[in-house]
Order: sequence, then C-alpha cells, then structure tokens
Amino acid sequence: MRAIFVMVKCEMGQAYRVAREMADGIEEMSEMHSISGQYDLLGKFYLSAEQDIGLFVVEKVQTVPGVKDTYTLQTFNAFSR
Repeated sequence: MRAIFVMVKCEMGQAYRVAREMADGIEEMSEMHSISGQYDLLGKFYLSAEQDIGLFVVEKVQTVPGVKDTYTLQTFNAFSR
C-alpha cells in the first residue's frame, strides 16, 4: 500500500458535503481534513501498488459532484517516532 494526498478545491458552500460523500463512497480514503488556503480539503488515500494514481484521482475523486479542482501529492516514505 502507498499513500497519496489529494488537495481538493470545491464549489462554494460544498466542502463539507464533498468530504462526507468521499468518506462514504471512496474505500481508499483514510482521512479527510478541511483546510485553509487555496484548497478546501486535504484527503489521504491508500492505494495498492498496482493501482494507477492518475486514473484513481480522475475516476474516483474528480467525479464527486462539487469538486472543482485537485492537486495530488505522491509520497515516498513515512516517518514516525
């Protein structure tokens, strides 16, 4: 499994509804946070090694009604205590 982070810009007034729909409908989602700045949400998703990141974002994240734009970050290593 590998983690990706997707920043999501939503249509005005839609961020909480978009977050709830993703939480209920995208099984790969681990966490969704509301954030400040240019984007409204920050989602953490775990994908299998053979899953295509671009296809996942285009088909599962960008198709949620209310999503206006996305910015994807691919991770390499996780560090913790």
